[in-house]
Amino acid sequence: MPRVSLFFIRSALLQFGIGATIGGLLLIEKGFSFWPAIWAWRPAHIQMLLLGWIVQFACGTAIWILPRLNAAGDRGDLRPVWLAYVVLNSGVLLVSLHAPLRAFTLDAWLGWMPLLAVFCYALAIGAIALHAWRRVVAFGA
Repeated sequence: MPRVSLFFIRSALLQFGIGATIGGLLLIEKGFSFWPAIWAWRPAHIQMLLLGWIVQFACGTAIWILPRLNAAGDRGDLRPVWLAYVVLNSGVLLVSLHAPLRAFTLDAWLGWMPLLAVFCYALAIGAIALHAWRRVVAFGA
């Protein structure tokens, strides 16, 4: 398994743990009303479980399991995949911190964070597609 796949999968599992913990705290707060401010973390819970866990786990598995380019086991240039790893996690972090920071600081100057996160997600999609395309097309040829 390539090192980048290990990073993707370990980060996905870490974000699953954090996202599930936030979700558990949200459920406890819903039942007992111990800390209403925890609801500011709901978007972080959603982002971490959808993009931080599911998408990241799928990307890490795909990089590992897609057909190799030759019999020597070459997976091609992994720099786009490392870029995808960095920008995907950056996007999740930006969206996860946006709502709590906005709720606790009451400032509207944080509107750039979701926009930058969308740019990060688009860049991650492009980088993964760039890497995977050669491996999928080479297999079909």
